[in-house]
Amino acid sequence: MEKHFVFVSMPATGHVNPTLPLVTELLRRGHRVSYAVGHEMASTVETTGAEVVELPTEMPKIPQQDQFGPQRLAGLMRFMLDDIQASFPMLEKRFHADKPDAVCFDVMTTIGRMLAEKLGVPEIALVPNFASNENFSLRDALSDSNAEFPVEVFAEFGRRIQQLGAEFGVHAYPPVGAPPAGLNLVFLPREFQLSADTFDQRFRFLGPLLGDRAEVPWQPRDPHAPLLFISLGTAFNNRPDFYRMCFAAFADSPWQVAMSTGQHLDASELGPVPANFDVRPSFPQPAVLRHAAVFLSHTGMNSTMESLHAGVPLVAVPQMPEQAANAARVEELGLGRRLNSGTLTAADLRAAVDEVAADEQVRAHLDGMRQIIHDCGGAVAGADALEEHLS
Repeated sequence: MEKHFVFVSMPATGHVNPTLPLVTELLRRGHRVSYAVGHEMASTVETTGAEVVELPTEMPKIPQQDQFGPQRLAGLMRFMLDDIQASFPMLEKRFHADKPDAVCFDVMTTIGRMLAEKLGVPEIALVPNFASNENFSLRDALSDSNAEFPVEVFAEFGRRIQQLGAEFGVHAYPPVGAPPAGLNLVFLPREFQLSADTFDQRFRFLGPLLGDRAEVPWQPRDPHAPLLFISLGTAFNNRPDFYRMCFAAFADSPWQVAMSTGQHLDASELGPVPANFDVRPSFPQPAVLRHAAVFLSHTGMNSTMESLHAGVPLVAVPQMPEQAANAARVEELGLGRRLNSGTLTAADLRAAVDEVAADEQVRAHLDGMRQIIHDCGGAVAGADALEEHLS
């Protein structure tokens, strides 16, 4: 029987991309999907065939070389509060007249959960990072990463978001620390999850969902030279100092380098590009990883999962606390190495990349994780779980 699913996400690559193969699978099965998201990701969602409901959400721009600290955290929280006020009334009006059977919401998108309660329909959490339950919270992982988050900032945010929920006649929870939904679809394997043994059947660990993005054609310039892929993701990536350090580390090396610098960098700040570098604002990441020997990465969870899916070892240079937690888990599981972003040198980068590429133990751990990911079930298992939950 056809169901109508509403997906709600922030317009960020690492949050939207993992959901798209699930949307595609639901549509293939004859269900209807409406996807509410900001303009930045609307065209990407449209490629699935889902009906896009465009929200006024615009992710805050990150100033060059800005580090993630208390000020940046406070700004992100202000953005979330403003987004609730702007977007929730639109969603309520739109779907009051076209009631779905369930709302599938990104865990960082509070309005999705609010909408499910307002409409009186099941809520399904979409989790592109470490999942949280009654025993473990993502905040625990952030604390372990030595993040200096003032407690009062979290507390004030919690009060403000509860007040907003009361104004709209629903409960509203901060994204970090909210209770689990009735069904939680987690885009990583259980074996990567922290405190995995505390998670029950409400949580389905699907592994990374790549969909058609895994099939995009791409070839390196030199099929015989080992390929190093470098990317700081799509958020905290305006780092010309880091990219110049990469030039210094790998210009006179056997590596051919594909380096993604993001959409906001002024290329003139980089200076001369070494002959063995291919530098672009973006690459088709899963396609590049098919050829890569090492991924020098910020270790956002989406990038981390795509690297493990391809069996590529990681050298982690995290740019924010959540990425640092991912990097710590990568190192703990023997899937790569984490570097200290604050004291990094070109010599550190070169040594870590060369060592990880040659490490047979890392290779064995990657082979094991790649098989685990293959057996997770992906989008098919996710669609099965959704249908079962609503039956």
